[in-house]
Amino acid sequence: MFGKRAQKITFYTSFVLIGLFLSVLCQTACLSSFGGSPSGTRLERMKTSKMFHDGKFENDPFVPMLSSGNYIGILKRQLFGSEMRIPPSPIPIQKPDLKTFSDPISPGLRAIWFGHSSVLVEIDGIRIFTDPVFSEKVSPFESIGPGRLFPLPLELSELPNIDAVVISHDHYDHLDMATAQFLAKKGTKYFVPLGIGAHLESWGIPENQIIELDWWEKGNIKNIEIICTPAVHYSGRGIFNGKSTLWSSWSLIGPKHKFFHSGDTGYSPHFTEIGKKLGPFDLTSIKVGAYDWTWEGIHMSPESAVQAHLDLKGKTMLPVHWATFNLAIHSWDEPILRTKQGADQNGVRLATPKPGEWLDLKKDLVFESWWEKVK
Repeated sequence: MFGKRAQKITFYTSFVLIGLFLSVLCQTACLSSFGGSPSGTRLERMKTSKMFHDGKFENDPFVPMLSSGNYIGILKRQLFGSEMRIPPSPIPIQKPDLKTFSDPISPGLRAIWFGHSSVLVEIDGIRIFTDPVFSEKVSPFESIGPGRLFPLPLELSELPNIDAVVISHDHYDHLDMATAQFLAKKGTKYFVPLGIGAHLESWGIPENQIIELDWWEKGNIKNIEIICTPAVHYSGRGIFNGKSTLWSSWSLIGPKHKFFHSGDTGYSPHFTEIGKKLGPFDLTSIKVGAYDWTWEGIHMSPESAVQAHLDLKGKTMLPVHWATFNLAIHSWDEPILRTKQGADQNGVRLATPKPGEWLDLKKDLVFESWWEKVK
């Protein structure tokens, strides 16, 4: 009994010491990457949100971070699991021809998946980027943390003009300081859930380029309505500021086309609610990767992702949040294998472009199963 208790104490002591070490290290190495803390009028506005309770945001109904299992068990599987989490050979990418980015932007709806949750969308003449992350590692550190599994299709300097960015939440694999600073200097507007404006302002992004919204609030870029819609997740960029900013999905409503971006989320009735209020959607960008049976409340499975697309009354589904960073306890290609099986069983039109390959809804969607060649 004493031995087990001592092991438990030793584990938690080590965990705390590692946390303290990282915290001290970050004071000098990555303080700015942590972002800012909401205060003043921003904090007062956050307090008016129905999702804000006792000093933080919370899912309603409450969703536990772990639906079952324990942290020690997860850590053991994370460290000693036998899954092939890194692709055994290079993932094929397709660099977009820069001449295909016209100005003015072509009408219609087309998109490029840059990896993970980063999708460049051209919708009814406006160019919008979802959760753009161009750093090599998703971490407060430049040299520590999960690194990219394939090169970016384009560098930041090669991007065309981006009218707006939508951010689903403030985790490092969705909100990247260097990317935000670069795009903001080009005049890009940032649409973010409540509280995230504090991060952006701390990075020097002008207040007039930040549009901060609660769920169901709307902004716009020219003729495109940008709606902050619900999700089931959590937030926080530091050790002690969990759930300090809101998380969301995003719905882009144009005069002719509609696009939905799920962000990170568990499966819940919010998809049906969004589908009824705003659907049907011509294209949905749905997370299918980085899940586990212990986290399913906040990271849905591929099968749930397919159901979410159906709930949204989606016409074409683009699976995202997979094959880019090693973040979960499953094989790198398991998300797309399960997603494709679920899509086939439910008659879902699935778009599976290579990173960097155009997905144009005006054209016939013919994509190869490129992941089968990564052996």
